[in-house]
Amino acid sequence: MEKAVLDLFVPGRVCLLGEHSDWAGGWRRENPALLPGRALLVGTSQGQHARVRRCPGKLRLRATLENGSRTPWFELPMRREALLEEAQAGSFASYVAGVAYQVLKRHAVGGVEIDNHATDLPLAKGLSSSAAACVLAARAFGRLYNLGLSRREEMELAYLGETTTPSLCGRLDQGCAYGQQPVLMVFDGEDLQVELLRVGAELHLVLVNLRAQKDTRRILADLNRCYPYAQSELGRGVHLGLGVENHRITAAAVRALALGQVERFGALMLEAQAVFDRLVAPACPSELAAPALHAVLAEPRLEPYLLGAKGVGSQGDGTAQLLCRDADGQQRVMELVRRELGLGALELTIPATE
Repeated sequence: MEKAVLDLFVPGRVCLLGEHSDWAGGWRRENPALLPGRALLVGTSQGQHARVRRCPGKLRLRATLENGSRTPWFELPMRREALLEEAQAGSFASYVAGVAYQVLKRHAVGGVEIDNHATDLPLAKGLSSSAAACVLAARAFGRLYNLGLSRREEMELAYLGETTTPSLCGRLDQGCAYGQQPVLMVFDGEDLQVELLRVGAELHLVLVNLRAQKDTRRILADLNRCYPYAQSELGRGVHLGLGVENHRITAAAVRALALGQVERFGALMLEAQAVFDRLVAPACPSELAAPALHAVLAEPRLEPYLLGAKGVGSQGDGTAQLLCRDADGQQRVMELVRRELGLGALELTIPATE
C-alpha cells in the first residue's frame, strides 16, 4: 500500500437558478431551434471529506453516511470489465466505479483508496451528493497520479462516470468541482461554457431539508418526454419555461449579482419559481406539485426575514433555498426552520468577490 495520503473535500452544489436547463440544452443536438441551457450555481459549505492514497491494482472505498455510520470497505480489481459491471449495477459504489472506469479508459493509472471519513451533505435532496462523489473520485485520480486535470476535465470525467451508472444526471451537477465560486454554466448540445461570476454583495441563504420524498428519475423521465420537439401545449410550456423564460431570468440575475442588488436577486428567485410552477411542473404533477416545498415557501413566519425563495435541483420535495435579508435574518430563519417547522437547515453564505 502506498503511504502518501491526500486530504480532499468536494462540496455539494446549489442550483440557484436554471434547474433542468442542462439536459434541455443537450437536446439541441437533435433540435437546433431549442435555446441553450443556462444555470447559476454555487458550491455548498457542506460536502464529502476524504483521505485518498494510491492502492496498487484495486479500487478501495469506504463511505460515511449522513448519520455518521460507516460502510464496510468495498474492493474491486482495477480492471475495466469489473469497474463497468459495478457501475452499471447501481450500487452505493457505482459512482466511484464509473469514474474509475472512465479514468482507466483514458489514462495509465493504478488503483486508489478513498476513505470518505466525514459527510455533512444531505443525500438525495437535490444538492448533488452523487456528483460530489464523482468529482471526488476524479480529483483523487488526478492528484494521486499527477494527471494535471483542470476543473473542466474533472467535471467531464465525473459526468462520464455518473452517466455510466443508471443515474440520469445532467452536466450541471458536476459544477460542484468549482467549489464555492458562483458560476454561470451554458449548455449547448455537447458544448459546455463556464463563466466565473462577480458577486457585488454578500448573500445569506438557508437550505431547508424538507424531510420528504421525491422521485428524481420520474421527474426527469416525464420532462424529457417533452423533448426534442413539443407535441402539445404542455410540451410548449416546458420549452418556454426552460428556454426563453430561463434566459430572461438568468441574464437579469447575473446582472443583479454583479451589482450587489440582493433584493433584485431575491425577486428573480420568486419569479423563477412562479414560472416553473406555471410552465414546467404540470408535466410531472405527481412529483412537482411538491406540497412540502410550497408549504415552506408560503410559511408566514419566515416571510419577514426573506427576500426570495425557491426549490433546488430537480425541484420536488427535496430542498428549499431561502435568501435572507441579512446575517441576523439568516440565523433567525435557521432557528425557525429547526425549532418551529421541525426541518433540517444548512447555512450557505456567498461572499462578495474581490
